[in-house]
Amino acid sequence: MKKLTVIFILLLFTFSCFSQTEFTTSLFDGVRNRVIPIAVYQPQKVNSKTKVVIFNHGYDGNKNSKSNQTYSYLTRFLSQKGFYVISIQHELSDDSLLAMKGDFMQTRMPNWERGVANIYFTIQEFKKLKPQLDWDKLILIGHSNGGDMTMLFATKYPQLIDKAISMDHRRMIMPRTEKPRLYTLRGCDYDADAGVLPTEREQEQFHMKVVNLDGVTHSNMGENGTEEQHNLINRYVYEFVR
Repeated sequence: MKKLTVIFILLLFTFSCFSQTEFTTSLFDGVRNRVIPIAVYQPQKVNSKTKVVIFNHGYDGNKNSKSNQTYSYLTRFLSQKGFYVISIQHELSDDSLLAMKGDFMQTRMPNWERGVANIYFTIQEFKKLKPQLDWDKLILIGHSNGGDMTMLFATKYPQLIDKAISMDHRRMIMPRTEKPRLYTLRGCDYDADAGVLPTEREQEQFHMKVVNLDGVTHSNMGENGTEEQHNLINRYVYEFVR
């Protein structure tokens, strides 16, 4: 097996207006011969009680090499609240485009599987780099296609995470399970595919949470949202992760 190497800190910068340190770096998965760019939002204090959040961005057609940095309203907020946040760049410029037709549970699965592999590798590497963090309470969050990846990871590796939160994902079926705890915020303009979301009875049975956000569209959950909309999302996410 090829050695797994880490290309560590490419850029380090501190924002005086925020209490945390932010930096970008890249991991290298030698087995898959793949670079995994990440942005890290580190809280002011880090100890054994610091929970880790891994964030997964929505799909943008492989056009933006910094998609993982466009949700800073949320990632910075969580860091300020004391969470160690790792935001993964899932799509590279030369990756295959996401399927836009067919049975998405089949045609988009290669993209989601690649995302799951990115998440899994990032967890394993950061457990070695930051063993002092609270890895028993790991939290995944994802928007749109990143939410699909999040729910697939929760299906495949439930033992590795404590909670998984999707922001208006629409395709990947949420596993009906109590472990990990599952949450989803829903936009007002699109419906999820049949069977993706739990019924009210399933929500009660498995302690899952579905929250509909009036006046917040799918794209508002990204950088196109207003401050008021982003504050609302932050409030619900913080309620889930506490």
